[in-house]
Formats: sequence, C-alpha cells, structure tokens
Amino acid sequence: MTDLIFDDIGSFPLPEDVTKEWMANAFSKRDSDEQLFNIIGSAFKQKLDAGVQVATYPQFQDMNEQFLSIIKDPKCVEEPFKVKEDSARILELDILEKTAAQYKEETGNKPDVRVCVTGPLELYLKDFGGTQYTDILDTLAVSIDRFISKAIKSAKNFTIRTISIDEPSIGINPQVMFEDAELVKALSLSTAYAGKQDVDVEIHLHSPLHYKIACDTPNINVIGVESAANPSYLDLIDKKVLEDTDSFLRVGIARTDIFNLVSVLNEKYNTNVWKDTQYLPEIVTKMETPEIIAKRLEDAYSIFGDRIKYVGPDCGVGSWPTQEIACQLLNNVEEGISIFQNKHLS
Repeated sequence: MTDLIFDDIGSFPLPEDVTKEWMANAFSKRDSDEQLFNIIGSAFKQKLDAGVQVATYPQFQDMNEQFLSIIKDPKCVEEPFKVKEDSARILELDILEKTAAQYKEETGNKPDVRVCVTGPLELYLKDFGGTQYTDILDTLAVSIDRFISKAIKSAKNFTIRTISIDEPSIGINPQVMFEDAELVKALSLSTAYAGKQDVDVEIHLHSPLHYKIACDTPNINVIGVESAANPSYLDLIDKKVLEDTDSFLRVGIARTDIFNLVSVLNEKYNTNVWKDTQYLPEIVTKMETPEIIAKRLEDAYSIFGDRIKYVGPDCGVGSWPTQEIACQLLNNVEEGISIFQNKHLS
C-alpha cells in the first residue's frame, strides 16, 4: 500500500472577533496588514498542528475576486485578461513565508503547501456566463498559469507539493457552453508550467460527472472527489480509465457540508443549533468521528486501491462555526487515516 497524503481544500473559519467584511477591507485597502498577516499565518499553523501534511494556504478571499481583481486591473495586465508575470502574485503565499520559516526553524523541515487557484472556466463564467468566447477562456488560462509559475518560482521557506485547479462548475453548471476539447485545451494552458515541475497537479471538482476531461488533460494527474457527503460519486469513476491515463484520486473522507450536518442536530434536539451551540461539538464527537472517517477510506480503497493518492475533508471548512471545531475535524481525519493504515499494516 502506498502512503496516503493528508491535505485540505483551503477555506477556514475566521477568528471569533473578525468578520468577513473586515477581511475584505483588509485585503482591498491593505491598511491592517499586521493583523491580516497574523490571521493567515495562525490559520496555516493550526492546519499543520492538526496533522495536515500538505496544507492549502488559508483561503479567506472570494475565490473569483482573488484572481479577477488582479486580472482586470489595468496596471496589472499586458493585454485584456492577460496578467503581467510580475503582477501574478498570490498574497497569501507571500504572507506564509514568515510562518513557514518559523516552522522550518522549529522542525528542521520546510512545510509542504497545496496552492489552490481558481480555474479558467470558473473565472470565465463569473464574467461572461453562458457564452462561448474561446479566446478569452484561453487568455484567462494563460493568466492562471502565470499565477502558478510565480508561486512555484517564489517559494522559499515552503515546498509547493500540489497545485489544485478549482473548477466547481464542471459537471454542475448548465451555463457551460464549451466543448470538452476546448476545456482540455484551457486546462492544459493553465497548468503548462506546473506540468513541467515536480508537483502534483489536481483538479477539484464538486461533481465527477465529467472527470474524463481531467484524465484527458496531460498535466493533471489527480482528480478530487467530494465523496464523503456523496459516496455515490465514486460510482461515476472507472478505475481502468484512471489506470489508462495514469491518473489518481483525491478522495474526500470527511463531510464538510456543515449546514446539512447541523440540520440533523436541529431535528434531533428540536432546536436551532446555530443559536443553541451546546450541541455543535457532536459533529466531531458523534458524527464525523475517526472511525466513520476510516470506514469511508476503507470503502474507497476497496474500489480504487493505490489509485488513491490524497485524502482529506470534502471541501473547505470556511463556513464552520469556529476554528476549534474545524481543527478537531482535521484531527479526526488524521486519526481516521491512522486507523486505516494500522489495519492494513498489521
């Protein structure tokens, strides 16, 4: 059995005294950098302390505006939608350098980082909806490639282990008008640099209905599946297709659909758990336990075996009520992986 890699998707709860509005202003105005940097650095360290092996930089920005705000800034582009290479910076990665340096000093090792970038189709749909301008899609893809290139070249105190292209609309959004071949081309353009580096290139899908698009993209070798909340998603994937294209899976083994989880508690206790918060801990003490997480991993492994390379929560935990309960979920995932591995090593 090959070693499984524990990663996370990215988003994380804010500290209790910080609002989304404050964060948006801090990112746009850059007048509270010390506090902003501390929040991001602290969240990243919490992920590492919870056992995440390849942690995604903490995502507190809107996934589209994080990149579009730069791509659409006249000062940052060399032509419409094509970002200048020097402007293609992911601020959060710059911020992580200090936290990563401290981690390196304490442990002797650089932390491994997963870099999540919004895919070209998702950015296109945000601005152009159900249209079909392939030249603009491809230009956005080139911009994404430049963000990735800049990230890999600039990393000093951490090692970028995984590049993840976030494309939640593929397989879900009826506005997608592009042919599969056009999407493969755009995804190839957006991962051109990463495909030549010693990194895994993942696509994060919310539905695996069209996972073969990723298999047909030469630079993408990992397909993320949100299978904890939707186990039937694994039925849509053919192991032979993965083998034939040398593709691997990133399997979700812990649910992150917090609103559905809370609704179960609301019904169980006939209350509003968001207000009557005494029951919230049950999510990680009785529902998403290490044993349940290990069972999900066992079920997935029985189907795909060593075609599974990464495991972790389904999606981000930005909507979870507190950082503490989010960290407990990550701890449970680590323990669930250990339960699974110990069973197969014994």
